Amino acid sequence: VQLQASGGGLVQAGGSLRLSCAASGRTFSTYAMDWFRQAPGKEREFVAAISGSGGSAAYADSVKDRFTISRDNAKNTVYLQMNSLKPEDTAVYYCAASPNTGWGRPPYEVHYWGQGTLVTVSS
Repeated sequence: VQLQASGGGLVQAGGSLRLSCAASGRTFSTYAMDWFRQAPGKEREFVAAISGSGGSAAYADSVKDRFTISRDNAKNTVYLQMNSLKPEDTAVYYCAASPNTGWGRPPYEVHYWGQGTLVTVSS
């Protein structure tokens, strides 16, 4: 599986961004998809996850009620809608794919990574 993330950029605090991650292959719906992020000097952390069917999702406490993960299996794409952004959301955001659903999985359990897209939130 090859993943291509996009949609990052510079936004003011309180603003919104939508990240996209396009996947290759014809078995996209069989993969659970995650978003992780890594801020400068910090470890990569889980942000959100969605099951292969899109019927279930999970979020880190830090983004719950502000971020929404979704997917369109017909387009082989997963999205992360980010609202009410805060400066502490500044990070490189990575999409990830794994053949099994693992809510809040650690990074080492991920099977495939995208290249990352930078989100910068100014105060």
